[in-house]
Amino acid sequence: MPKILIHTMYFLPEFGSAPILMNELAGYLAGRGHEVEVITTLPRPPQNRGYEGRLYMREKRDGFLAKRFPTNFAEHPIGRLVAWTIYTTATIANLVFVRRGDVLFLRLPPLQLGLTGIIARRLKGVRFVLNVQDIHPDLSIQSGILSNPFCIRLAQAFEKWIYGNSETIAVISEGFKKNLLSKGVPPAKIHILPNWVDTDFIRPMPKDNPVARKFGLAGKFTAMYSGTISISSNLALEKVLEAAARLKSRPDMAVAIVGEGRKKKSLEDKAAALGLTNVVFIPFQPYADLPALLASADVLLVPLDTEKSHLSVPSKLYNFMAAGRPILGLADASSEVAELIASTGCGLCVPPDDPAGIAAAMVRLKEASAEARAMAERGRKHAESHYSRAVVLERYEKLLAGAA
Repeated sequence: MPKILIHTMYFLPEFGSAPILMNELAGYLAGRGHEVEVITTLPRPPQNRGYEGRLYMREKRDGFLAKRFPTNFAEHPIGRLVAWTIYTTATIANLVFVRRGDVLFLRLPPLQLGLTGIIARRLKGVRFVLNVQDIHPDLSIQSGILSNPFCIRLAQAFEKWIYGNSETIAVISEGFKKNLLSKGVPPAKIHILPNWVDTDFIRPMPKDNPVARKFGLAGKFTAMYSGTISISSNLALEKVLEAAARLKSRPDMAVAIVGEGRKKKSLEDKAAALGLTNVVFIPFQPYADLPALLASADVLLVPLDTEKSHLSVPSKLYNFMAAGRPILGLADASSEVAELIASTGCGLCVPPDDPAGIAAAMVRLKEASAEARAMAERGRKHAESHYSRAVVLERYEKLLAGAA
């Protein structure tokens, strides 16, 4: 039986959806009898306890092998590009241990990781699957990180070369497929496989729980964002703070922002400048507490900055639906996030640059409790039928087996 090598920069014990999803994929495939190896990085601080000073590490986890290589942890865009390059170089070096017939699963970003697959196919005759989680370089261009015209052309040419030399590309949504089709990628190469959620673990729970009480949320109507505070959502979260400023006279309402990221400090500074006492910043909590954390909210926020609304479908959306809470999407009306919320009836969606609209939507969900409960129930049912771990991981296994 061929080995399946999962390449991901982000893996447990780091926080975030990517580490959790990739750990679940590896464990599922191993449980199905596949030989699985994860090629990843040493954890970044502060989740690197027990890994300090290591330059390389092998560890067995739940029936599979994880190989960890070092990289840098800089938050600056140049530092991130360097980190992506270091990691890609490590994955290429690891091809020494790849056998003919093995299958490589390459989770993008970084886009450079596609180079590993192309080299592996040419040198070892292996097959590989690109798993596109964010559209790069588009996201970097829209964020202003990549602005030099020559560098943009170079990055777009590299993207075209990677896709042109790939046989199997898994994207997470119909919008991603349309993006790749517009760039000339043949439709036969593209497979839509959404991210998944463990609907047995993430489930509706009472709002009055130990986590809610710990952070003072049990007695307040709370709109919560939980996830990485990144370049794709920070502008929308700034508008959430402005919406909170409009709700200062409502002591029964609060906003909770849970997570870490390079933009957290700027949000904290803005909240302080606005004198917000109805906003609480909470660090990432242990994964075991995630169901109770999400249950502490009355509405869960899915923010996407206007320019990035068509370049990302956050996997947290599926977690939020599974948690049995109405969704408040902050995204362009033509984005997939907005279309999914509308088609399932699991919540509301308003433009991400409209703080008055955000505040009004929060008030509406508070005052129309029956409507909000119906939205939550519809979201939960849709998550169970379309995004449950059992349903989606079976499709991933078939795709990887087909590549082999």
